[in-house]
Amino acid sequence: MKPGVKGLMGSLRFRLLAATVLGVSLAMVLAGVVLNGLFQEHVMRQFEKGLAQQLDQVTARLSADAQGQPLIDAQSLSDPRWQRPYSGLYWQLDDVTPTAGRAGVLRSRSLWDTQLALPADVLRDGEIHAHELPGPGDTRLRVLERTVRPDERVRWRLSVAADLNDTHEAVAGFQRVLVASLAALFLLLLAAAWAQVAVGLRPLMALQQGLNTLREGRSPRLTGDFPSEVQALVDNFNGVLDRNDEVVGRARTQAGNLAHALKTPLTVLDQASRQTDTTGLAPLVREQVQLARRHIDWHLARARMAASTGVPGQRVPVVHTLQGLVRVMQRVHAERQLAITLEGADERVQFAGESQDLQEMLGNVLDNACQWAHSAVRIRVQPVPGVPSSASLGMCRVEIEDDGPGMPAEQMPRVLQRGVRLDESVPGSGLGLAIVQDLVAVYGGDLQLQTPAQGRGLQVTLTLPAAAA
Repeated sequence: MKPGVKGLMGSLRFRLLAATVLGVSLAMVLAGVVLNGLFQEHVMRQFEKGLAQQLDQVTARLSADAQGQPLIDAQSLSDPRWQRPYSGLYWQLDDVTPTAGRAGVLRSRSLWDTQLALPADVLRDGEIHAHELPGPGDTRLRVLERTVRPDERVRWRLSVAADLNDTHEAVAGFQRVLVASLAALFLLLLAAAWAQVAVGLRPLMALQQGLNTLREGRSPRLTGDFPSEVQALVDNFNGVLDRNDEVVGRARTQAGNLAHALKTPLTVLDQASRQTDTTGLAPLVREQVQLARRHIDWHLARARMAASTGVPGQRVPVVHTLQGLVRVMQRVHAERQLAITLEGADERVQFAGESQDLQEMLGNVLDNACQWAHSAVRIRVQPVPGVPSSASLGMCRVEIEDDGPGMPAEQMPRVLQRGVRLDESVPGSGLGLAIVQDLVAVYGGDLQLQTPAQGRGLQVTLTLPAAAA
């Protein structure tokens, strides 16, 4: 199954509408069959009722002459159709006496030169039978018949018939009206079902918009006016976010406590190793203390990353954060008089993540650029072209470029490894760019090192998730 079809089949709207269409279609078909059957039954009942009255009228006019032959005064019959040839209303009298039976002894003028081909039938006295048979001119006739016995020796069968064409036309007309009416009702019910589904699912659309707002950092919690059935879900979800904030806060507190608990004795050891150097043990102690500090910084950074990343409802102005870092770097490197410029920065760009993480990433890269720059550091901030989909955030790009010595392309991957320092004369632990790379990866971004277009220095490009403006 194609992804689009699978997504459509999994849609709640599609399921509700499909069930409604199926149910309404079945109901319309059953209603059409039942109504059509009831109408036909009613029409035929009324038709036979009128035909029975005609049979009673003809029976009332039936008599016998002096020789015992049947007589029917046709002029006394009220319906003029009896006299008009092939009018669609007929009567016929058959002699069914066992010894001298003869068909068509008497018949109406409307039959003209034809007679009704009645089936062989045995009727009890007073019983009425109904038949449907072909009539003059390829018509279909409905026939009612009964037996009449003027005495014990004679038995007559009297039949009246009427053309079913008008009845069939009435039924066909009713069927056309019924189909059109049921089709209109079907469309109205579908429109009502569509409106009902749209109104019923509107809270879910509002919930989806609230989740998008939360994910893009425009709101720290799900807010809105929801029905009671959805409000319980919203309250529970907000409760999970509150609980997550508590867990993150405790993780940060514990990470800070651990840093203080470990760094204090390490500082004491480092100072002691510098004061007492009688056994040659001091260099080894300092080396191990420095290694321990690297491990502490590394694991604390990893712990803070795991605790803070992925928390919804966060957005940080990138340019504002960079402006603060630039002021710090200008004070730290004041004696070098570096020209740190923020070029073409789009102030609408906002990072979709934790403020401390953004400062960690940009601060490490910017500090590294200032340490190696000769005279200038340039920073550019811009959104990555492309409209974000509903399932993913947009991206922004931060470029930090220095005019320092740079590095060969083959050595660029090495500086992203933990603890690697290309120049031991420059202070540092070798963890800065490695931590930046880990943070960028956790946020689903990208970190690139390259030589600037002018051919000297180093350009670091961070591609990070951006919250909607």
